[in-house]
Amino acid sequence: MSSAPTPTGPATPADADPGTFADLGLRPELLHALATLGYEEPTPIQREAIPPLLAGEDLLGQAATGTGKTAAFALPLLQRMPDERTGGDPVALVLVPTRELAVQVSEAFHRYGKDLGARVLPIYGGQPIGRQLRALDLGVDVVVATPGRALDHIARGTLRLGSLATVVLDEADEMLDMGFAEDIEAILEHAPAERQTVLFSATMPARIDGLARQHLTDPVRIQIERERPVAGAAPRVRQSAYLVARAHKPAALGRVLDVESPTAAIVFCRSREEVDRLTETMNGRGYRAEALHGGMSQEQRDRVMGRLRAGTADLLVATDVAARGLDVEQLTHVVNYDVPSAPESYVHRIGRVGRAGREGVAITLAEPREHRMLKTIERVTGQRISVDKIPTVADLRTRRLELTQAALRESLLEDDLEPVRAIVESLTDEFDLMEVALAAVRLAHEATLPGTADEEEEIPQVAVRPHREARPAYEGRERRGGRPRGGGTTQVFIGLGRRAGVRPQDLVGAITGETRVSGRDIGSIEIADRFSLVEVPYAVADEVIQGLRGSTIKGRKATVRRDRDIDGGDRRERRDRR
Repeated sequence: MSSAPTPTGPATPADADPGTFADLGLRPELLHALATLGYEEPTPIQREAIPPLLAGEDLLGQAATGTGKTAAFALPLLQRMPDERTGGDPVALVLVPTRELAVQVSEAFHRYGKDLGARVLPIYGGQPIGRQLRALDLGVDVVVATPGRALDHIARGTLRLGSLATVVLDEADEMLDMGFAEDIEAILEHAPAERQTVLFSATMPARIDGLARQHLTDPVRIQIERERPVAGAAPRVRQSAYLVARAHKPAALGRVLDVESPTAAIVFCRSREEVDRLTETMNGRGYRAEALHGGMSQEQRDRVMGRLRAGTADLLVATDVAARGLDVEQLTHVVNYDVPSAPESYVHRIGRVGRAGREGVAITLAEPREHRMLKTIERVTGQRISVDKIPTVADLRTRRLELTQAALRESLLEDDLEPVRAIVESLTDEFDLMEVALAAVRLAHEATLPGTADEEEEIPQVAVRPHREARPAYEGRERRGGRPRGGGTTQVFIGLGRRAGVRPQDLVGAITGETRVSGRDIGSIEIADRFSLVEVPYAVADEVIQGLRGSTIKGRKATVRRDRDIDGGDRRERRDRR
């Protein structure tokens, strides 16, 4: 733990439950920024975390996405910055899993610390490194970085950590899932031993606890439970699922969105190719859909997010990695186009809605074989996911009539209708007033109907398969020596190896970033000079191959193909090739 500057103003004890930010002892510049932003009182994680962080203690915090944890660590870091900076090296480093979250956290620091003149720099891949080098040379106070790019700058000698007072690991479980464990260890080795270390994670698996034991000193532990719905009150996030055959998923998605009528929605897909195909399909249905995935440049991503926030797009189709860390205020719905491979992924996805007191809807389109995984998610999260029937054509027609009625009601209450009075009066000379109204309503209703060919076709309802067939590819496998067993595994050949600088975490990060496969599903990894072999469940080998073929590893395209089966297949040793 560092001997960082003493906080300005007294820190309120964690159990005092203060009602305002002023009660936490924050300096006037921060209070002014919070008031300007409309923040009235701290959230539970902020009430619990800010006092010990102001006191310089290490902290281990568990809190779901959207609880306000960014302000929980950003405000103390800004308060503890010395008023007079003599050097140009950062006093705080925040590590985050994705470039989107790096930008979001950096923007939050700028908003909170503008009256303090805080110099904040986001560092991530995909951004011109020259710009980052110039900013670091001029001097910064806070660096918000993805682990890989931070380690790159450390190796170059352009990011010097000797003056660090605080290191924050934000969304640590996500960083480990993406294969950044070794990078984090290397970065912390370069940081001063006498520092404040803060770790936030939505989940607390054993490896997070191990990381905390190794790098945190007598940390204050905080766990913010998910809010339980009050009896008789609607839950913050309404969660439901629809069972549908894969061939009918695009039509089912359109049908569900037509009935739900979201203000804005994110649809999560497992691969870039699926994102592109579905985006094109939904645009064909009349939605203003945008794609977001790792194959796009940062400039392209920024344009997409700008259109979504401006309201010129209402549907974002994205991969998990691309959408992590996004906070779009008008977002009302999250759709899992496939059941996530792990409960933690489900929690992070639905965390995009229901933030800061807003209500939201989480919808999952599940194939019958994925029903068991839904039950696993329910058990882990402690929240019920209702399984509903796909809306029928009759349901859709009823819903569209309801929307037309609501639009007409709003027009009657708020619009100036006087300019069209003469039309109505002239028509009533010839027709009954009710007939005029019926014709007008019909025209208004038909004007809102999308021109899709499949809208009048019923989508077949499906039932849950028997227990033995309902077993999903990732569920209930026995592990032997860290290797997934029981469903058969295979090795995937990747035409890059040690000579290309490939490390195990690079391969894990590429697979988990481009597919629905989680780190725990990946078995042994062998890296030779010119190639690598990665063991994955047989059921998802094709998905892994397709995902890696559409991506780069260490900035290079690689040959990717199936190598050999491990269980029940070819067991020949190929030592001569190695």
